[in-house]
Amino acid sequence: MASSWLRVAVVQFAPKIGEVHANIAKAHELCRGLTPRSVDLVCFPEMIFTGYMFPDAPSIAPHLEHPQTGPTASFCSELARRLQCVVVAGFPERLELPVSEPSASSPSAPAPAPNPVSDSPTHPLIGANAANLYSPTGHLLHTYHKSNLFPTDRTWARPGPGFTALDLPAPLVRTAVAICNDVNVTAGEAWTSLERGPYELAGWCLRERVRVLVVLNAWLRAEDGGMEGVEEEEREQPNWDVLNYWAMRLRPLWAKDVDNEVSTRSSGTLADTAPSDSDEQQNTVVIVCNRLGRERGKTFVGSSSMFAMRPGSGKPRLLHVMGEREEGVGVWTVRIGS
Repeated sequence: MASSWLRVAVVQFAPKIGEVHANIAKAHELCRGLTPRSVDLVCFPEMIFTGYMFPDAPSIAPHLEHPQTGPTASFCSELARRLQCVVVAGFPERLELPVSEPSASSPSAPAPAPNPVSDSPTHPLIGANAANLYSPTGHLLHTYHKSNLFPTDRTWARPGPGFTALDLPAPLVRTAVAICNDVNVTAGEAWTSLERGPYELAGWCLRERVRVLVVLNAWLRAEDGGMEGVEEEEREQPNWDVLNYWAMRLRPLWAKDVDNEVSTRSSGTLADTAPSDSDEQQNTVVIVCNRLGRERGKTFVGSSSMFAMRPGSGKPRLLHVMGEREEGVGVWTVRIGS
């Protein structure tokens, strides 16, 4: 089985909520050093140009975007053309038409899945927490809607219908996009144990033979106290609790029921052993692109990372990681089987 090198640029920074043009200017500045054909994929986090912590539908309504003509679309399409690579970014999408529910009287209509999100005249669901994927020619390849909504999303966003696997040209091959809370247990379910899950996203990736999983995040610190009281050296490190949590929620991609800790050196940078060629050909490469900064009393945890996960190996391998407060572009390379 042939393998090739996948070159990924992960963009991590602290946007200012509601300041779309300033945030896009920041992204331009950070990506200035990337040259044409130097990378295969550029990743931006969840809702990176609008910010995330909007309390209700009226507050986010002015920032909802058309998926093909909005500010995120324009920036990412231009960047994809300039770099001649695939670009993926999260944004809040405006839904132009209401989504009709299946008629209860129709015998062929499927029963709707339980959904904690409700739509009403007083609490309209006006958008979707979305991600767009652009081709190297700047064309829109796919729009994904977040399936498992976080409470912040539920005030304004409709959940998506589910995950999609995309067969892209090498080196990306079979690729899927997820957004933040998609890695968690679906609402109404319970995470019963580390061994039994449920693990909806990881199980789906196994069934669909996904080789590259891109997760775009606006992931929060568990504590609401921000970074106050945290030593400067610690602030520049990744958040190991969060990295281990992400790895545990993807457990079926690496499980052997032996150890659930991220396999790294004590420095927290690389796995202890280099993978063999056969390992690389079976790996799922997981790219987690998160943001940092603080909005409305909540702190985002950064720690963007790349994992290699192989079923039965017993441990996920952490290949690359950024610090909790590190702004910049991580350019990472991994060999992937076709």
